[in-house]
Amino acid sequence: MHFGLKGERGDQGTSGVPGYPGKPGEPGGLGPKGDRGNIGLAGVKGQKGSKGDTCANGTQGDKGDRGAVGSPGLNGEPGAKGEKGEMGDKGYCGESGERGRKGEKGEEGLKGEKGSKGDTGTEGKGGPDGLPGAPGDPGAKGEKGELGPPGLVGPAGPKGELGSKGIRGSIGKKGSRGLKGSKGEVARVQRSAFSAALSKPFPPPNIPIKFDKVLYNDQGNYSPITGKFNCSIPGAYVFSYHVTVRGRPAHISLVAWNRKRFKSRETLYGHEIDQASFLIILKLNAGDQVWLEVSKDWNGVYVSPEDDSIFTGFLLYPEENSGISP
Repeated sequence: MHFGLKGERGDQGTSGVPGYPGKPGEPGGLGPKGDRGNIGLAGVKGQKGSKGDTCANGTQGDKGDRGAVGSPGLNGEPGAKGEKGEMGDKGYCGESGERGRKGEKGEEGLKGEKGSKGDTGTEGKGGPDGLPGAPGDPGAKGEKGELGPPGLVGPAGPKGELGSKGIRGSIGKKGSRGLKGSKGEVARVQRSAFSAALSKPFPPPNIPIKFDKVLYNDQGNYSPITGKFNCSIPGAYVFSYHVTVRGRPAHISLVAWNRKRFKSRETLYGHEIDQASFLIILKLNAGDQVWLEVSKDWNGVYVSPEDDSIFTGFLLYPEENSGISP
């Protein structure tokens, strides 16, 4: 079959009537990730929002206004009186000066001369009728008669005048000074003293309180293990205590000669803490013991870093017959 020559292109025809829409095409696949865009301009800062209400689950609400200033507190009570200081040692007696020597006796004065004896008068002749006659003429001295018997003792004559003072004798020469004696040894003063504090509060009742924190015990007469003072020097002793009481009352006894001799009581009335003090002088013999005890349910003796309880004793002076100089 043979074809003819191709003819010229004809004029464009008029548009046809639009056809019915076709069915939707299937979704296309995920395209590749696009490039990152430029950073946008900063947005305007928004206004601050109001504070939200407190939630029911217990979150914190708004802070309240500051309260008014409180009134000043009450003045504290005055502190406890401090302990009495220990008595100082008695000073030594100074040495006696030398005794001066007795002066020599002066020379005896000269004895005065004896006065001359007066003349003896003659006896007168008797007159008539037994009356005394006129004094007769002095007759011649007769011969000396024989010695008659001794006459009666006459009355004592008047006391004679005091004779004149004799001449003072010359002053004797001063004797040589004696040698100075050697210095005697000073008698040694024996001492006995202690002071101890409690380290734990509320000690057990009806047994010696063990003040186990020793402050002074150079002579070793106090035992922190037993809580007892042991007397080694007979004499007069001073004992005292200063204790803190807290939380419960305290009934404290000083035990001497194995009996509760002296007692004191501290009862708390509206106070949480208080102090109790005691001082006494006792005469002890060697071997006597002294200590402190508290009663059951009355053992409120207390200690802390701010409060102390202390037991103290010392020798005031030894007995005179102990051979020790006070």
